[in-house]
Amino acid sequence: MPSARNLGHARRPGRRTHGPLALALASALLLAEALGAAPMLPAQSIDRAPRSALISALRFDVTLGAEEALLQQLKVRARFKVEGRTPVLLSMAAWTPGAYEIANFARHVTQFSAKQNGKELTWDKADPDTWRIVPTTRGEVELTYLVRADTLDNARAWTREDFGFFNGTTTFLFVEGQSNTPATVQLHTERDWLVATGMTPGDSAHRYTARDVHDLLDHPFFVGRFALDSTLVADRWMRLATYPATSLSEQQRTKLWDALRRSVEPLAKVFGEVPWKSYTVLQVADSGFGGMSALEHTESELAIVGAEYVEEPFVVAVHVHEIVHAWNVKRLRPADLVPYRYDAMQPTTWLWMSEGITDYYADLAQVRSLLIDEAGFLATTLGKIDHTNAVPVIALEDASLQSWLSMSDGTSDIYYDKGSLAGLALDIIIRDASDNARSLDDVMREIWNGPYKAGRGFTSDEFWNAATRAAGGKALGGFAQRYIDGRETMPWDKWLPLAGWRIVSDSVSEPRLGALLRGDSLGVRVEQLDPQGAGVRAGLEIGDIITAIGGRSTLDPTFGERWREFWGKRPGAVMTLDVRRNTNTLQLDAIVEVTTLIDTHIAPDPEASEKARRVRAGILRGR
Repeated sequence: MPSARNLGHARRPGRRTHGPLALALASALLLAEALGAAPMLPAQSIDRAPRSALISALRFDVTLGAEEALLQQLKVRARFKVEGRTPVLLSMAAWTPGAYEIANFARHVTQFSAKQNGKELTWDKADPDTWRIVPTTRGEVELTYLVRADTLDNARAWTREDFGFFNGTTTFLFVEGQSNTPATVQLHTERDWLVATGMTPGDSAHRYTARDVHDLLDHPFFVGRFALDSTLVADRWMRLATYPATSLSEQQRTKLWDALRRSVEPLAKVFGEVPWKSYTVLQVADSGFGGMSALEHTESELAIVGAEYVEEPFVVAVHVHEIVHAWNVKRLRPADLVPYRYDAMQPTTWLWMSEGITDYYADLAQVRSLLIDEAGFLATTLGKIDHTNAVPVIALEDASLQSWLSMSDGTSDIYYDKGSLAGLALDIIIRDASDNARSLDDVMREIWNGPYKAGRGFTSDEFWNAATRAAGGKALGGFAQRYIDGRETMPWDKWLPLAGWRIVSDSVSEPRLGALLRGDSLGVRVEQLDPQGAGVRAGLEIGDIITAIGGRSTLDPTFGERWREFWGKRPGAVMTLDVRRNTNTLQLDAIVEVTTLIDTHIAPDPEASEKARRVRAGILRGR
């Protein structure tokens, strides 16, 4: 949901997060690392003592209007019916599935009150996140409380003067031991404000229904003034809500919609169906946010992106990753995560599959839908190899378990990239063993149609047995032992040729300008300068916009490649920079500086066998 990620925003494990990877000060271009209704799962009765009394008719009223947005708080009223005087235990979640960290949302609850028939009830805390309310008679109990909404984090709650979002886990109380309790949610807001959520609409405006506690806690809400539209994607409705309303231009919105549409079809082919009735993409763009972070839900996702990055390639990559989650982890989950519990850590050794293989399928969805080309897919793969090699060696199972600890050694999120690579390796091995007749797609489809459709999580044996069957009986226990539970280095020099690829290292001449540049509507903007670089000596200043170099427009999609190819062979030559500085147009002459770099990349192997070529085509296009 996660090499460089965010600038100025710490990445939390469990959420797909990206940020810009700036080219070195010597480079002329900024690069970016590219980095729904389900069968009901078994309900869980959280095993704590004492147990709560049974309740019914659970209703929540959430008020988020201009006043609440300004005060950065939600007003919540909960009502339910009891049959007697037995205490009721209501808890606030300690974490949000997908964000594998203890957040203790109860700490944001204030001014808690409990009443029955207009009279205050006795209540206390049964534990740090549980309220124990003592009714005085049979009938309806009413609770009121406030929730702080001041944290720009996609697992929490946040407001601005005309907008707010919140998550179910941050807002709603659930009954101890009653995971099957249905609930209704009524939103109260300004007359001209919109509401968007993946929760099932009820019988009136801004009213929604949840079939159980998991459904209640799963859904984020947008409330306020934001842009909202919808369209059919794979014969199912998809909605796109973006705040601020003007954060995407018409062209940018059209481009994002195109990517969302195109990414769903190859995923539906893998799993055999689209699992949601409707799906809602919720996106906040904020100028103070570095990079992008997103969090998956069953029928929606909530993403936060830096306002200046909305057109970066990683934005689409993150959204596609979250869409894959609608199949893998929100529905198809390891047995360790079925059902979700909300009061404590729920560690699993399978995040490398739930997050890493999800990321592999995000890459596949993009390349199979032609959102990226083969070179882009291979560059992303190499980036993941480099990232894995750059952090301390760790087994994927251990990295999955340690997610909850936010490790400080660089491995806290490695189950994303290394897990994605494990998915690619398994795909190659299965396709090679079956002469491309079967693939990892078959494994995912088998455990989807088996354990998931049976309403339970998959086991280790079920996953590896499915993989072995797909590989035509080829034993994969050694793979699991060496590369999943073990710490052996993945042998890409052995695996990639099976798919018609090879790792190539070339010496290249790289021209040096001494400026860090970011794309701009007029060209490329100078963001940083090396005081000793060619740009400073030529007279460049921070804030300048370079519209052309050597007569070639910097808006040309092929500019970077051509710039390096031409000027990399001309050290000491003079190149003319066309520059916009405020309202002035300048021409500056810079002396070309060149350095020799080793360029390592993955490329098609011209000597690949016909079988390897079939495997390569199968991965890139699907069978």
